[in-house]
Amino acid sequence: MAVLPARVLFGAAYYHEYTPAYDPDLRPDERLKTDLDLMVEANFTVIRVGESVWSTWEPENGTFDLDWLQPVLDGAHERGISVIIGTPTYAVPPWLARQYPEITGEHATGQRIGWGARQEVDFTHPAFRHHAERVIRKIVARYVEHPAVIGWQVDNEPGLHLFHNHGVFQRFVDHLRDRYGDVETVNREWGLVYWSHRLSTWADLWTPDGNAQPQYDVAWREFQARQVTEFIGWQADIVREFAAAHQFVTTCISYTRQGVADDELSARLDIASGNPYYDMQDGLLLPDPTPDGHEQVWKTTGVWSMYQTADWMYSSRQAPFLVTETNAQSIGFPWDNRPGYDGQWRQAAWAHVARGARMIEYWQWQTLRFGAETYWGGVLPHSGQPGRTYAELARLGAEFDKAGPLVAGLDPDADIAMVYSTPSKWLMQKYPPLSTPDGGPDAAAYHRIFDPFYRGAFDAGRQVRIVHARQLRGTRPDEAARRHPVLVVPALYVVDDATIDWLAAYAHAGGHLVLGPRTAYADHEARARHEPAPARLVEAAGVWYDEFSNVNEVPVSGSLRLPEGAAATQWVDCLTVVDAEVLAGYEHPHFGRWPAVTTRRHGEGRVTYVGTVPNRDLAQALAAWLVPVPASGWRDLPGSVTATSGTAPDGRRVHVVHNWSWEPTQAQAPVHLTDVLDGISTPRGTALNLGPWDVRVLVEPS
Repeated sequence: MAVLPARVLFGAAYYHEYTPAYDPDLRPDERLKTDLDLMVEANFTVIRVGESVWSTWEPENGTFDLDWLQPVLDGAHERGISVIIGTPTYAVPPWLARQYPEITGEHATGQRIGWGARQEVDFTHPAFRHHAERVIRKIVARYVEHPAVIGWQVDNEPGLHLFHNHGVFQRFVDHLRDRYGDVETVNREWGLVYWSHRLSTWADLWTPDGNAQPQYDVAWREFQARQVTEFIGWQADIVREFAAAHQFVTTCISYTRQGVADDELSARLDIASGNPYYDMQDGLLLPDPTPDGHEQVWKTTGVWSMYQTADWMYSSRQAPFLVTETNAQSIGFPWDNRPGYDGQWRQAAWAHVARGARMIEYWQWQTLRFGAETYWGGVLPHSGQPGRTYAELARLGAEFDKAGPLVAGLDPDADIAMVYSTPSKWLMQKYPPLSTPDGGPDAAAYHRIFDPFYRGAFDAGRQVRIVHARQLRGTRPDEAARRHPVLVVPALYVVDDATIDWLAAYAHAGGHLVLGPRTAYADHEARARHEPAPARLVEAAGVWYDEFSNVNEVPVSGSLRLPEGAAATQWVDCLTVVDAEVLAGYEHPHFGRWPAVTTRRHGEGRVTYVGTVPNRDLAQALAAWLVPVPASGWRDLPGSVTATSGTAPDGRRVHVVHNWSWEPTQAQAPVHLTDVLDGISTPRGTALNLGPWDVRVLVEPS
């Protein structure tokens, strides 16, 4: 079983092979020594190498150069720096593209992806697999016994494209035959009588390019993610043929990639890993100036969204995770250069550690002088000389060194659990229930519903555990009710009967189930259910509806002690009360006839129904009502302060308190705490001082 070092790993991706292009007059061995010595001075303990240069590993078909990495591993080991080696299969060498043009991926049937970027290849193609397996085996066999190697990263940020190649489509047809058995079953399950789409033979199935049938799209997206999961699992299995027992196997996930089902993908690996990029500078300011509905894509904006990404990474395996890439300097493109304010690097790193990160690794060590990512800033700037970023990270490295094993693998607290549904997200990307401001379909609709509930919890100072819908049924409802007393379920649109029944059983066993818009409306094939909504939950919730409406913003009031600005946005479920208590209603001449929020006892627990997408004021009030006392114990915090808490591997309670602001402030300690980094004690009830952009790491007495 893979074993991680008993401290937070800290380092960067390191590409010594780029040195000749940095400075042709500099001897590579001199640069290597300088780099590694600087890493030691900054308390770096890990580097990731090798994943981007297949054409260096294999410059020509069947001709391998494997020895160039040896000095890097030797130098790292001499200095006590561990190494993660990446397989280079996401960046195809030109000779392979030239000799095997048939491996080119297709965006749409017959429309090939152009070469010159990365991940342009149909990774299911046998020719690609042959060459990929060969280079993987060569690299792993060459370095598996090197004492510096602690782990392997297979591929890199998989799932960028959905492939429409002939072979991929034929495998999709075979997958459907295996799943459904015959075309008549598909006709019935997908409702293909509609618009004359009934199949008489499997050969009648059309390619997905012009598809407008939701049931087809659900199956197609699920199949595409399965291809990614299989590809990564295939690589992991090859590596495990060689890997030592202590070496882990992972891949780095960009969590918004369209071909990724992160929970299924991570199940094939030893530990989940992710690449959380985020806006720095005022993007980390609290109170948060970001408007409601700001779309989060490959990078996030707002402290709440950075925390959500960390909780998403934890959710993949419901366990601590690795940060394989994150901001060093500015990230992105030549037109967007916003490196962090002093203190923000340590703030972000400690935030991730507080939510379960066991490694913080920056992309990359040296800022590139060439290529598409010339302005994706590294630890060192273009000059190659240590600057402000290096100094900030060196300070952070010293803190991780001092904190030691206490903070390695924290089990983060969770006041509220939220159910995440990747199939519902996929469905809503093409068939969204919400619109953009200009009236068009909003492909981000799933997160437009899910995120306000998360953000409300964050704004209320409540911590969240994200749980994938697929993971629910691995836990008995009564056990889940004890572990997660509050379970919020918005936008669970694509869902089978058994999962809905599990939710009802969870509430009956003592949990507080909170249902949100679009939950339990469709079945596992995305067919609207032929019964009042929320399907199979009407009795438990004490409400039902068969009418709904899109809205702009409607004020909400009621008995929840709602602030004046509380409002419903984007959606209204027109709820009819059977025997539930009404907690809030709409202030509107038409929608005022229906309640906005209801609640009802169910067995030993409770079901609350939120029939709208809450704005920030309403969402925060709901979270505070659901959990009156946060697990962290911190109360009445200034608007710029967050407090997270968790349990260390040795059982001690750890608190991480941030001030996301230019203004110094204070927070009242809920228990006696000792600063892990400077040893200063703060008795219960006394003020904890926080400087501008500050973070304090605190531990309760044993």
